[in-house]
Amino acid sequence: MLSSFLIQTLNGLASASSLFLVAVGLSLIFGVTRIVNFAHGSFYMLGVYVAYSVVTTVGGALGFWGGVVVAGLAVAVVGLLVEFLILRRIYDAPELLQLIATFALVLIIKDAALAIWGPEDLLGPRAPGFTGAIDIFGKAFPTFDVLLIVLGVAMLFALTALLKKTRFGLLLRAATQDREMTDALGVNQKLLFTAVFALGSFLAGIGGALQLPREPANLAMDLTIIADVFVVVVVGGLGSLPGAFVAAIIISLVKAYCIGLGAVTLFGVDFEFSKFTLVAEFIVMALVLVFKPNGLFGKPITHSRSASVAQTLVKLPSRASLIGATVGVLVMLFLPALVASEYTLVLAIDMMVFSLFAASLGLIIGAGGMGSFGHAAYFGLGAYGAALSVKLGGGIFVAMGSGMALAGAGALLFGWFSVRLSGTYMAMLTLAFAQITWSIVFQWDAVTGGSNGLVGIWPPSFLSARQDFYWFALAVCGAGLLLCAWLVHTPFGYSLRASRDSSVKGRAIGLSPARLQWAAFTLAGTLAGVAGVVYAFSKGSISPEVLSIPRSVDALVMVLLGGVNTLLGPIVGAVAFTWLQDTLARSTEYWRGALGAIILLLVLLFPRGIVGTMATFGPWIKAIMARRSAR
Repeated sequence: MLSSFLIQTLNGLASASSLFLVAVGLSLIFGVTRIVNFAHGSFYMLGVYVAYSVVTTVGGALGFWGGVVVAGLAVAVVGLLVEFLILRRIYDAPELLQLIATFALVLIIKDAALAIWGPEDLLGPRAPGFTGAIDIFGKAFPTFDVLLIVLGVAMLFALTALLKKTRFGLLLRAATQDREMTDALGVNQKLLFTAVFALGSFLAGIGGALQLPREPANLAMDLTIIADVFVVVVVGGLGSLPGAFVAAIIISLVKAYCIGLGAVTLFGVDFEFSKFTLVAEFIVMALVLVFKPNGLFGKPITHSRSASVAQTLVKLPSRASLIGATVGVLVMLFLPALVASEYTLVLAIDMMVFSLFAASLGLIIGAGGMGSFGHAAYFGLGAYGAALSVKLGGGIFVAMGSGMALAGAGALLFGWFSVRLSGTYMAMLTLAFAQITWSIVFQWDAVTGGSNGLVGIWPPSFLSARQDFYWFALAVCGAGLLLCAWLVHTPFGYSLRASRDSSVKGRAIGLSPARLQWAAFTLAGTLAGVAGVVYAFSKGSISPEVLSIPRSVDALVMVLLGGVNTLLGPIVGAVAFTWLQDTLARSTEYWRGALGAIILLLVLLFPRGIVGTMATFGPWIKAIMARRSAR
C-alpha cells in the first residue's frame, strides 16, 4: 500500500513538472502583457512535433536532446512572430477580443500541423540515457520521470533567479505591477513584451518536447493541455511563479491519487475515482476560486489604464438598423419559398439556433459586463433536458419546458458563485462549472448515454417536415431574440448597465449589482437552453460535444465577430460564423485554418465587430450627404 502510494505521488510530481514548464510560460506572459493566450497549447503541440522531426531525422542522443533545444527555439521564434505581427496591435483591446485572436491562431496552427505532419499520431523514441527504471519498494519507476521531477524544480529556481537577480527580471516584475508607470520611466515596453512572449513560448516548446517519450504527437494536444494550463495558472494566481508551481503539484497529485484509488466502496456505494480525472482539476479550481477569488498566491488584477475600454451606451436602434433587421426578417419569412434545397433550410435553422445562443451570451457580456468561457453548459443542459423528456414520453412542449428548467437551474446555481468574481477569474470559474457539467454528462452512461449521447430525438409528426420545423424554429428563436432586445431597454436593463459601469454608484442609488448580474446570468442561461432544445430536435440526437469548450468559444467568437453592445451584433456574428464554417468545411480540408485566418483578419481590421464597424460609417455617410445637399 505504501509503495503504491509513493509511486502515485512520484507519477503526480513528474506530471506536475511537465505541466509547470508549460503553465509558467503562460503565467509570465499574462503577468506582463495581460493577455490570456489561448494559443499557448498550440505552442506546446508544436514543440512535440518539432522534437519528433529532429529526433527521427538525426537520431540518437544528439537527435533527442538537440531536438528538445531546437523545439524550444523554434517555438520561441513562432511566438516572437505572433507577438510582433498580431498581438502587438491588440494590447489595448478588450480581454475577450484578445482571447478570440489567440483562438484564431489555434485553428491556424492546428491546420498547419496537419499539413506538415499529417493526421496520424507520431510516437517518438524513449529518451537516450533514461530508458530504464529504478526500484522503489518493489515497484518500477521510470528514470525519465525522475529527470522530469528534477528539471521542474531546477526550472523553478532558474526562473526565480532570473526574476530576482537580473535587470530583465526586474523589468518583468515592474511591468507586472504597473505597465503604465514602467512605460513612463522609459522602458521599451514593446521590446519587453516581445521578449517575455518569446520566453513563455520557449518554455511551452521545451515542455512539449519533453513529453515525446510519454505520449505521441497528435493534433488534439493543444486543447487538451490548454485546459490544464489555464487551471494551474488560475489556481496558483495569475502571474504568480510560485503559484504556478504549487498549483501544478496540487492538480497533478489529485489526478494521480484518483487513478491510484480506482474503484472504492464507501458506505455501500461504489465510487470510480479514476473517472474523476476528467474533471478533478476543474473541481479544484472551482473550490479555490470560491474561497480564494484571486487564486492561492494571486493578487487583484490591475490592468493598464490605457488598456481599459469604455463601455459604449446601448442606444435605440437607428433607422439603418431597423431597415437591416426588417430585411433580415423578410428574408427568413420567405426563405422556404425561395429555395428548393432542404440543406439550405437546415443551415438556416442552425443560424437561428446559434443567433439565440450568441444573443444570450451577448446579454451578459454587453449589458452585464461579465465574461463567460462556459456558456455552452446551459446550451447543452437545455438540449439534454429536452432529450431526456422525450425519452420519458413527453411531447415537444413538455420537452421545451424541461430543457428551459434544467438550463435555468444550472445557470441559477453556477451564477450564484460566478457573479462574486470578475474579469478573468469569473470567466475561468464559468469554465470550471461547464467542464464539471460536461464530465457528468460524458460519464453518466445510464442516463445521458455517455459518449454516445442520445438518439431518436425527433419532433412530433406535425413538425416532421423540414419546412414545418423551420417555422417552429423561427418562431421560438425569434421570440427569444425579441426578448433579448426588449430586456436591454427595460428598467432591469438600465439598472444592469449602471451596475456594470460603476458598482459603487449603483449601490449608492439602491441597486444590488450582484443580484442584478445573477438575474441576468440566470436569464441568459435559460435562453441558451431554449436554443439547445431547438438544436436537439433539429439534429435528432445529442452528444456531450454540445457542452464542450470549443462550443463555448464558438459563442464568444460569434458575439465578438458581430460586435459587443449592439443588439444586432450577436445575430450577425452567428450568421456570419455559421455560414463561414459550413462553406469552408465543404470547400477545403484545411477549413479550420482558413476560418482562423478570416477571424484573425476581422479582429485586426474591425475590432468593434461587423455591426460596430458599420455603425461608425453612419456619421461619415450623413456628413457626405449633408455636404451634397448643401451644394
